[in-house]
Amino acid sequence: MTSHRYLFSPLRIGPLTVANRAVFSAHLTNYAENGLPSEQHAAYYAARASGGTGLIITEEHSTHPGDWPYEKLIHGFRPEVVPGYRRITEAVHAHGVPILAQLNHNGGQASGMYSRLPVWAPSPVPDPLFREVPKAVSAAEIDEIVAGYATVARHCAEGGFDGVELQCSHSSIVRGFLSPATNRRTDGYGGTLERRARLLLRVIDAVREAIGPGRALGVRLCGDELIEGGITLGEAVETARLVEATGRVDYINTSIGVATSTLYMIEASMAVPPGYGLFIPNAIRRAVRLPVVGVGRVKDPVQAERALAEGHCDLVGMVRGQIADPDLLAKARSGHTAHIRTCLSCNQECVGRMGQNRWLGCIENPYAGREALSAPPARRSGTPKAGREPVVVAAPRRPRRVLVVGGGPAGLQAAATAARRGLRVTLYERAAATGGQVTVAAGAPGRAEFLDVVRNLLAECRRLGVEIRTGTEATADLLRAESPDAVVLACGARPQSPYWAGGLPRVVDVRDVLEGRADPTGEVLVVDELGFHQATSVAELLADRGCRVRICSPGMVVGQDLGVTLDLETFTMRAHAKGIGLATDRVVLSAAPEPDGGYGVLLDVLTHTTGETVQERWDWVVCAVHQAPEDALWHDVKTAPFPVERAGDCLTPRRAHAAVIEGHRAGSAL
Repeated sequence: MTSHRYLFSPLRIGPLTVANRAVFSAHLTNYAENGLPSEQHAAYYAARASGGTGLIITEEHSTHPGDWPYEKLIHGFRPEVVPGYRRITEAVHAHGVPILAQLNHNGGQASGMYSRLPVWAPSPVPDPLFREVPKAVSAAEIDEIVAGYATVARHCAEGGFDGVELQCSHSSIVRGFLSPATNRRTDGYGGTLERRARLLLRVIDAVREAIGPGRALGVRLCGDELIEGGITLGEAVETARLVEATGRVDYINTSIGVATSTLYMIEASMAVPPGYGLFIPNAIRRAVRLPVVGVGRVKDPVQAERALAEGHCDLVGMVRGQIADPDLLAKARSGHTAHIRTCLSCNQECVGRMGQNRWLGCIENPYAGREALSAPPARRSGTPKAGREPVVVAAPRRPRRVLVVGGGPAGLQAAATAARRGLRVTLYERAAATGGQVTVAAGAPGRAEFLDVVRNLLAECRRLGVEIRTGTEATADLLRAESPDAVVLACGARPQSPYWAGGLPRVVDVRDVLEGRADPTGEVLVVDELGFHQATSVAELLADRGCRVRICSPGMVVGQDLGVTLDLETFTMRAHAKGIGLATDRVVLSAAPEPDGGYGVLLDVLTHTTGETVQERWDWVVCAVHQAPEDALWHDVKTAPFPVERAGDCLTPRRAHAAVIEGHRAGSAL
């Protein structure tokens, strides 16, 4: 049924045999409750096991009470974790998939905010994110660290895990010892690589003794920290040789970057090419005989197959792809690759929610993180079976016929959810094609993958039998004439000029540029009041067309929310290369036409920090400002003799994740 010969071949990893080469690698979820694993963990991992992944490695389990860098960390050193471990492992083993636990001590990449204790590290080198000087650990404290790893390993064995992985990569005290940038010791744990690797080798010995020979032991290494004076690939290869020489490790996992300084290269957004980190497992695999796991934005089975076929790695980590679609592997194995909801690498609900201390979710998958609360409803009969999808579901008694207005992500998700519940759905879109603002956004430089959210939903709607009528304006008269059982309005939002624009023809919205209604030239100011991709995307587009561009923002950082999705660093690099100026703490107060027949725009601009107002002249001004909801139809039909739901921007303008979640809620409520 599948052409993925390498991906779906089994592999022996020490005492384990995995059915395929896909790994649901370790990543933070924020699902812990009071330091303990939760039902949310069990359901989340079980969904990926049911969906066909070959191996699961859980998020990190802290090995010491002083290691508490973020609130919802699993405290693996507490004996109370064992029952929760058993719930997780039993849920995953029910689907025949092995599961490992990742053990870690974050070292100096932490703070004492939660523990109220000083953080530990090899040397008193503060981390650039946490900015807290750590305490250099003593010999006795090193013994305590090693013992902590062994304790947690025993808890994992008692909890039914098939083995453990040592996180010695992007956020780890072990990597802190390995790195010349953070290890400045002069004792037996500093200096040469062999001395810097001494803690790692001691931990390997202690953990192997704790779990015995019948469980797998892996080590995850950083191949390149991407920081001044840090670990480089040559030293990583030598460390891998030292690990293999112990004879006690069953596989090596890999990563790139440091979880604070260069986090944007660990969980790279769509701005970074797929497979960007595969040079690291490639080099390590040439040096050792142990199986090697490769990672680096490999998000679909085609990319995974290529990475394996080209010899970069023996197994491939696929995290965000399986967050977006837990059934990714089952669909690929059964020949239904086109049914996969492909990850966008937008980082909005996975990385972004984590950065805001919320539990992990997904734009593409409204069930991500909610698996313990509800399972995806069954599809309608007649759809080709892919993976574990059930065959049929009993349709609710009422309503049976649903009309959806709007073909953006909110409308498509509402239609798909309703159709999956057995309802007859017709979707109206006044444009010639579905997609809404997502299509517009995906037309900007480096944003093409964002269109996958529409492509995936549209394909799902078609498989589920949704009737899609494009080029059709859904008026109130049309809706009433159809006499539906229910209506979902997902009409989106419209641009609106800021109060200061004065109706000037050369003060336009970002959508005017991206949709082709305006073609700015010359010197262009982009006014960023949203702090996200709207301003930065149009600025890059105009710079590529030869305009001289500056972005101004009332905030302290241009595109400040790009930091949440790890896009800020790469945008700043591109902006510098393209000559895009960045101005902060600026508020536009008014706009006027250039006098004496000029075509430009004169702006009065206030600088927050000084209170000074200056006048600036620009050929064009492009505004990334808040939109207005398209709610006229709502006011026309809210008293109609059928229930009306709203979803997405027509309720109030926000970002794509809100549209998808609300579309799902609307479809579920019918």
